Amino acid sequence: MNLVQLAQEGDEEAFYELIEPLQGQLYRIAFVYVQNENDAVDILQQSMIRAYEGIQRLKEQQYFTTWMTRIVINCSKTYIAKKKREDMIEPAELDLLEGPSSSHIEEELDLWQALCRLEERYKTVLLLRFYQDYSVKQISAILECPEGTVKTHIRRGLQALRQQLKGAYIDEWVQSVEDSH
Repeated sequence: MNLVQLAQEGDEEAFYELIEPLQGQLYRIAFVYVQNENDAVDILQQSMIRAYEGIQRLKEQQYFTTWMTRIVINCSKTYIAKKKREDMIEPAELDLLEGPSSSHIEEELDLWQALCRLEERYKTVLLLRFYQDYSVKQISAILECPEGTVKTHIRRGLQALRQQLKGAYIDEWVQSVEDSH
């Protein structure tokens, strides 16, 4: 029996083993939506509870990660709808961004803030594609929409980022991203 089957039969340890390697990735997804460390942790916890309670409904075990990602996205959207707020990332949260230099941190912060200001559909696909390294096909499965729609949202999201950040470093980044797919 694999871990998903064990978890579906109520094995908490098996469920934890499934979730444990995904926690960082799922936290980052929640954080992009709510832009607050504590809220992202709350969403992650809610998502895990929802997943544990609903794992019996997971029909195709190989899609556990996709299913779990969708739960985190839906919990994040629900949280935002309840809170009705869109705060920008706080300077105190700069330590969450990785980078070797202060100019790199500033560029990352600008990019992060611009990403957070995008329409939800563009933010979601860009987050999944470039921060989580999901393929277009995987994103299509997570969001339950056609691959062509995902590609269009990626292209339009990158265009919107370029508009917001009209600086040299974003043009270089967007060009490198566009060349990579």
